[in-house]
Amino acid sequence: MTKRKPSRRRKPIKRKGGSKQQSQSPSAMLAQAQKMQADMAAAQSELENEMVTITAGGGAISITISGHQRIKAIELDPDIVDPEDVEMLQDMLIAGMNAAIEQSQTLSAERMENITGGMGGGGLQDMLGSLGMRER
Repeated sequence: MTKRKPSRRRKPIKRKGGSKQQSQSPSAMLAQAQKMQADMAAAQSELENEMVTITAGGGAISITISGHQRIKAIELDPDIVDPEDVEMLQDMLIAGMNAAIEQSQTLSAERMENITGGMGGGGLQDMLGSLGMRER
């Protein structure tokens, strides 16, 4: 008669943490999505009234842009308006406008990230996907 080794039963693996989304019920996730949507709409509305002002050309040009990427004001130092060098003025305006747009986009992205909690690129779509509601 041979001795039999006692069988080893594996203990169930307990996972620590896990994502918040996995522990929420579908109704709680839907409520969270609705709140997030309302918060995002409010932030978008507020961004319309938030302004970013940048300068270019060593302060010779000042451009003010809204959080909705709408140019609200352009101020030029009269000393830079040289009919003989329109190209320099054009270059400074382009540089200033591009910098203003970048600042406005950064402002908008920061506001949205505050709402979504840094959910990444998918954001609301990722959350809805776990409910089986992902767009196809």
